[in-house]
Amino acid sequence: MSTTTDLVVTRIFDAPRELVYRAFVDPDQLAAWFGPVGFSVPRDSVDIEAKVGGHQRFTMVSDADPAQASPIDATFTEVVENELLVGEQDISAVSSVEGAVMRLRVEFHDEPGGKTRLVLTQGPYAPEIEPMAREGWASSFTKLDTLLA
Repeated sequence: MSTTTDLVVTRIFDAPRELVYRAFVDPDQLAAWFGPVGFSVPRDSVDIEAKVGGHQRFTMVSDADPAQASPIDATFTEVVENELLVGEQDISAVSSVEGAVMRLRVEFHDEPGGKTRLVLTQGPYAPEIEPMAREGWASSFTKLDTLLA
């Protein structure tokens, strides 16, 4: 029997909650920061409709080998402007599990001094994959820090 785990990342950003939220739903901003260092998101691949039943579609591409691409096609299941984004993506094509679904929950909380505490929960992950996903988000968030500065 295989076990899975959810990735949970908490990060403080030196920017108001509205600006951090906007970086997730504005196509220009998402293209500017998403993906770990060494990967980019072509702006023309980004399409976001931030509402329940809406979608977030884009392609993350390796800078070193553009043939290495990861398309994202998620559907929003919960959206509370400036507070919460929840989505899911059918990952059957890359999983051995038929009907496998990857879920992503991003919470935006006010912190003192005009900062934002972001709590990201994503999964399920196989335990051996979770550390790579954690590192990928940490690297992406370094790029987001730069965008928000």
